[in-house]
Amino acid sequence: MNISLFHSNPYPKTLEKGQVSWQSPSNIALVKYWGKYGEQLPKNTSISFTLSNCHTKTTLFYEPKTSNGLEFEVYLDGKREAGFEPKILKFFKRIEKYIPFLNDYRFRIETTNSFPHSSGIASSASGMSALSLCLMEMELRHFDKFSTSLRSATGSEEMTLEYFNQKASFLARLGSGSACRSIEGPLIVWGEHPEIPGSSHLFGTKYPFEVHPNFDNYQDTILLVDKGEKQVSSTGGHDLMHDHPFAEERFAQANSNMKKLIPVLKAGNLDAFIKIVESEALSLHAMMMTSMPFFILMKPNTLEIINRIWNYRKETGSKVCFTLDAGANVHVLYPENEKEKVCDFIKSELVVYCQNANYICDQIANGAKKL
Repeated sequence: MNISLFHSNPYPKTLEKGQVSWQSPSNIALVKYWGKYGEQLPKNTSISFTLSNCHTKTTLFYEPKTSNGLEFEVYLDGKREAGFEPKILKFFKRIEKYIPFLNDYRFRIETTNSFPHSSGIASSASGMSALSLCLMEMELRHFDKFSTSLRSATGSEEMTLEYFNQKASFLARLGSGSACRSIEGPLIVWGEHPEIPGSSHLFGTKYPFEVHPNFDNYQDTILLVDKGEKQVSSTGGHDLMHDHPFAEERFAQANSNMKKLIPVLKAGNLDAFIKIVESEALSLHAMMMTSMPFFILMKPNTLEIINRIWNYRKETGSKVCFTLDAGANVHVLYPENEKEKVCDFIKSELVVYCQNANYICDQIANGAKKL
């Protein structure tokens, strides 16, 4: 798709003072993205479950202004967070050629997370996607209407739902790569792959193939091993892939696992699903441990939880498995028909390894929603 499609047509009007609100979920990658090039483009294809209970709510207040330049303030849980503003400024500068009204309004961004910030539950994904959806809602208000076909890059003032979601995902990617997978659900692909029609480096797309009922309402219990801020950010970790000695092999492995996952999702083969998902999680952290400089985001309790999951699966035949994002917390994945037994196992054996016994019960869902 031509990137020029995401440049806006001239706006027929200016908005009066107002506000927009969106709630956007986090997501958990099954095949991991780690390493990027250009302007937030992925070095390999990834696929993720969209979550339900882990989300960000963002309200964007706006009022017209006559002064030049970008003007905004960021508030987290009602408190001014000036420390977040350089990242938002960088994001706004990246997207102002696609959202030219940014310089016409003064903004107040109020946001709240249902989970700890910067602890490896993709708060940047839910946060940037929620903000991008608010901006797209504003753009829509400049035009006032949807149409039934994809918006033309030349002349039409009508905006389709498909275009709305694609551009929101496109914008979110420019704030945080994985944020492009948080617009829709339940399975979202990001990155071009020869086996997946319509897949794109520019935005996330809904997984286009058949998915077995085994994956309906798939469960994700997130064990909060460490709720503190990571010592190495995801951005810093991605940058270390540029000169990583195993980078090309890792990108090839991820793309291969994406291909292998297609028949697994169709057949509902949970044993094969477990092998791919757990291998991906460990490969992600192996890249961190073998970069230069190297770093470790897992904690001792992370490893203890993994070993106990493996032992439980061996003893019971359960289809429970784990995955990790860029942090110490453990996502425990399991089919809905095992919910009661796995929750008992988590409470009896795993919660003790969580910080202050905290964990989040979640499941896959269908994406963001307007508030």
